[in-house]
Amino acid sequence: MINIDDNSININYRILTEQVNLTSNELDTKSTNEIVKIFCEADKEPQKAVENAIPEIINAIDEITVRLKSNGRLFYIGTGTSGRLGVLDASECPPTFCTDPDLVQGIIAGGVPALTRSSESLEDVSEIAIADLKDRNFSDRDVLIGISASGRTPYVLAALNYSKSINALTISISSVPESDSSLFNDIDIRLITGPEILAGSTRLKAGTATKMVLNIISTSIMIKLGKVYGNRMIDLSVSNEKLIERAIGILFDIGSVNKETALQLLKKTNGSVKLSLLIALSGLDVINAKQLLDDSKGNLRTALIKVKSD
Repeated sequence: MINIDDNSININYRILTEQVNLTSNELDTKSTNEIVKIFCEADKEPQKAVENAIPEIINAIDEITVRLKSNGRLFYIGTGTSGRLGVLDASECPPTFCTDPDLVQGIIAGGVPALTRSSESLEDVSEIAIADLKDRNFSDRDVLIGISASGRTPYVLAALNYSKSINALTISISSVPESDSSLFNDIDIRLITGPEILAGSTRLKAGTATKMVLNIISTSIMIKLGKVYGNRMIDLSVSNEKLIERAIGILFDIGSVNKETALQLLKKTNGSVKLSLLIALSGLDVINAKQLLDDSKGNLRTALIKVKSD
């Protein structure tokens, strides 16, 4: 049974994410064509919101990269849609960039069951958030990105406050202005997408803007960690036929080798596209190429510069 405190509710004031969108009034009377057009027009707003937050996003990327290069980890934490978006982004890092699953982690209130079945009641339980971080040995070397469209979710606020208390890097992503929230972290990314087409349903514009920012943050960090060469994912996990074909394509395009040679290189390097590329471009053997990559902190471009300078 939910405990409702009448004194805590001010019906005369609603935060931005709870306000009514006047452009979608009488939505239930619209034709399918009209509904789709309303959505298409509204979905231009997330792009603008992300562009307006570029300075904070840049700051977040640079600061997170510093922590990860010093053996820190990145955690997303949230509830409902916000939590699912964090888990989704974190879960894509190992196959895309061959990262250790511990490097980028997503935490959602309610754990794995909450990914497919909503656990809204847990949004208000602050103690669980702190326990979830402690269970993962969250420390001052790590980074926490708290995701809350309303900027008021107790579970997320508790996690952010705990993170601040141990001097970890603390970042928030919300969809409300400073006046509507209690977010005061190292970096606060505010994605002001306005009232939703369906009032209060922040899985829509707010969720879209959040997903865009998570894409930008995680991909940019991986670029800075040397997991991208040009615009190719050279640290991908070669774990199925599609990814084997992608790896061969990368070696063909950048390393100028044919399919047979590409497969031989991948076998020699235990599926490492980056190491295979270095061998193809430098002529080094596996042992010396691996040593050069290690000396270059895993950065292929740096390794190739060293080869040319020798």
